[in-house]
Amino acid sequence: MKSILVFVLFAATMCWSMFSPIYRHVLIVRQAVLQQEVDYLLEVGASGTYGYIDEAMLNASRTRLAGFGLTPGEIEFEVAATNGAVGTNPASPLPRGVGLALTATYPVEGLLEIDRLIGLTPPSWDARIRASGMKMSEYVP
Repeated sequence: MKSILVFVLFAATMCWSMFSPIYRHVLIVRQAVLQQEVDYLLEVGASGTYGYIDEAMLNASRTRLAGFGLTPGEIEFEVAATNGAVGTNPASPLPRGVGLALTATYPVEGLLEIDRLIGLTPPSWDARIRASGMKMSEYVP
């Protein structure tokens, strides 16, 4: 009986030590990819050519992120402006000096569920990783 208990505990510890770092790296890479995409969208959207981030840009971003294994339907974007204007309207781009903020979120999807083996409580199923940024618009009408 004692040897069975030792085997079960050893097997659980071995599984956690082998697979936990992999899932943590997947989470870190997903967050890094989201942050890189937010930075890119802000660079393009706040440029002197645009002054906004519209739905077409966000859909193209979802397509690019799908290439990294993210589910496009699960990615949520939130665009805001520091002056309270709508930052997604191509008809009224944000003028120079107004901040354009973008936040992207993606679900954790239970990647850290294996931590239960060692007694850690993983994040809830509705937890999301978040990447955000802000850039001043350079658009001059």
